[in-house]
Amino acid sequence: MPASKSPRKPVRERILDTACELFYQEGIQNVGIDRIISESGVAKMSLYNHFKSKDALIEAFLHQRDQQWRDWFVVRVEERSSEPKQQLLILFDVLQEWFENPNFRGCAFINATVELANPNHPGCQAALDHQLAVYQYIFDLVKAEGIEPAELVARQLLLLVQGAIVIAMMQGRPQAAAEAKSVAIQLINSYTNQ
Repeated sequence: MPASKSPRKPVRERILDTACELFYQEGIQNVGIDRIISESGVAKMSLYNHFKSKDALIEAFLHQRDQQWRDWFVVRVEERSSEPKQQLLILFDVLQEWFENPNFRGCAFINATVELANPNHPGCQAALDHQLAVYQYIFDLVKAEGIEPAELVARQLLLLVQGAIVIAMMQGRPQAAAEAKSVAIQLINSYTNQ
């Protein structure tokens, strides 16, 4: 009996999936619209029917990446513990898991901000929205643990997260997450053992 073909993804989804893969692996500036059209197997007009410009496609890529990454990240943290203090430290274990993935190429949002170099680009706003959402997640955990001043501690932990991401990408050192975690332990203990 012949195998049934799986239904083909909708055009918009094929374009966005292709753009997401290429933009993340090769960089936004290195990937042109013609390459996305070719690899997604759609007509140029189809791309422009769904995305009015490359900038609109970049923005859609970052929004999709944000949702997928945060969903994955939160699930991985919450699978390991339901205690806020433990979750604040598990953040770094999950980061290390991400860093060890052979397809890891840093943070799509940091990379996009550097590549776009225009704070008014819609992609830069999407990247900022992602960073604010990650901060809010950390802040909520800090607040749930009763650590004060919550805003300051959450900002400091975000700095450790972002720094670990940059070091892991630039130096190819997944253990940057474990190093950041050891600093996070000291930081959290300094506020909880007063």
